Amino acid sequence: MQYIPNILFLIVLFLGIGFFIKSCKKIIRNIKLGQKVDISDHKKTRWNNVFRIAFGQSKMVTRPLSGFLHIIVYIGFVVINIEVLEIIIDGLFGTHRIFSGLGIFYNILIASFEILALLVLVSVVIFWIRRNFKKIKRFWSPEMKGWPKNDANIILYFEMVLMSLFLLMNVSDLQLQILGADHYNTAGSFPVSSYLLPLFENLSETSLIIFERTAWWLHIIGIFVFLNYLYYSKHLHILLAFPNVYHGSVEPKGKFKNLESVTTEVKLMMDPNQDPFATPTTESDVPAKFGASDVLDLNRTQLLNAYTCTECGRCTSNCPANQTGKKLSPRKIMMDTRDRLEEIGKNIDRNGEFKDDNKQLLDNYITREELWACTTCNACVESCPVSIDPLSIIMDMRQYLVMEQSAAPNELNISMTNIENNGAPWPYNQMDRLNWKKN
Repeated sequence: MQYIPNILFLIVLFLGIGFFIKSCKKIIRNIKLGQKVDISDHKKTRWNNVFRIAFGQSKMVTRPLSGFLHIIVYIGFVVINIEVLEIIIDGLFGTHRIFSGLGIFYNILIASFEILALLVLVSVVIFWIRRNFKKIKRFWSPEMKGWPKNDANIILYFEMVLMSLFLLMNVSDLQLQILGADHYNTAGSFPVSSYLLPLFENLSETSLIIFERTAWWLHIIGIFVFLNYLYYSKHLHILLAFPNVYHGSVEPKGKFKNLESVTTEVKLMMDPNQDPFATPTTESDVPAKFGASDVLDLNRTQLLNAYTCTECGRCTSNCPANQTGKKLSPRKIMMDTRDRLEEIGKNIDRNGEFKDDNKQLLDNYITREELWACTTCNACVESCPVSIDPLSIIMDMRQYLVMEQSAAPNELNISMTNIENNGAPWPYNQMDRLNWKKN
C-alpha cells in the first residue's frame, strides 16, 4: 500500500511526458513539411541574437510596463520550475523535500521561489486586467475573437492557479513542520506563505496533511497539463522562441532574397555573348513553383515562425497599413499560416499522407487584399520580440501571384510595363522625362 502513491506518480509522469513528446514530434513533422533552408551562416550573430533577444528579452522592454511584467513571469517560471525536479524525485521515491540537505542554500532557494511566485501572481493578475478590463486595442482585433481570446485567458488562469497552489502547498507544509508531524522535517524558508499561517492554525494534523498532499498533487498534475496544453496554445513560444530567434534572418532589414533562376536569366539577357533564349542546362535551374500559395511552399523557418507567434499584436499595432484602416494584420498572417499548417497536419494524421483538400493558404485563409496592402516597411519584423518575419510570407505569396498567375494589381502592372518600355514607372518616353525643366 505504501508504494501506491509512487506508482500513481510514475503513471502521471509517464503520461505527461509521453503526450508532450508526441506533440513535439508532431510539431517537428509539420515544420519539416516546409522547404529546407540553410542556416549555417553567421553562427556567431545567430547565437548573439539568442542570448540578447530570447534570453535577454531585449525587444520586450521597448514597451516598458508589459516588458517588465513579462520578464518577471519569464524569470519566475524558469526559476520556480527548478523545484519540479525535487517534486519528481519525491514523487518517485516517496521522499519529502529531498534537497533539504543543502541547508541554508535550500532555504534561500525556497525563499526566492516564494518571492518570485508572488511577483508572477501579481504580474499575471495585471495582465488579466489589462486584457479584459482595460481592453488594450491590440488584444481586441478581429482575429483575436473566439479561441485566441479564450486561449490567452486560459493561460493566465493556469498561471494563477499554479502559483497559488505552490504557496498553499508551502504554507500547509510549514504548519506541519511547526507541529512536528512525521515526514515533515524542518526545511526551507517561507517569507510569503508564512503570512497565511493564521488560516491554518486551527486545522488538525490529519487535515493539514490531506490539504498539503492535495495541493502537492494538483500542483504537479497542473504542470503536466499545462505542458501538454502548450501544443494547442499560443504559449508554444515558451519552447520555440529560442530556436526561432536562432533561425531568424541575419540579413539587413529590407533585403529580399533573389531567385537564382531569375538572376541567371537576367544575366544571360544582359550578356551580349550569351543566347538569351537558351534552355536551362539542368532541371534544377528552374524552380517547380515561383513563390508560395500554400504552407508547403514556405520554408521551415517561416513555419517555425508561425508556431512561435505569441499573438501579442505588436506587429499589427506598429503596421502602418493596419493603422490606416487596411485589412492587413501581420499577426493574422502568422495565425492563418499556423492554422493552415495544423489543418494539413491533421489531414496527414487521418490519411497517412497529405490528400488534396482543394484548399490553400492563399484565398482560403489570406486574401489578396491583405497581401497587397503591405508597404514592405518591415515595421512588423522590427517590432516582434522573438524575430518572427510576417513580411517574408507576404512577399513569397505576392511573388506567386505575379510570377505564376500574373495577378498583380492593375496599378502595379502599369508601373512594370512602363519600366519595361520607358525605364521608369511613369508613362513618359525617356526622351521626354526632363521636359519639366523647360517650365
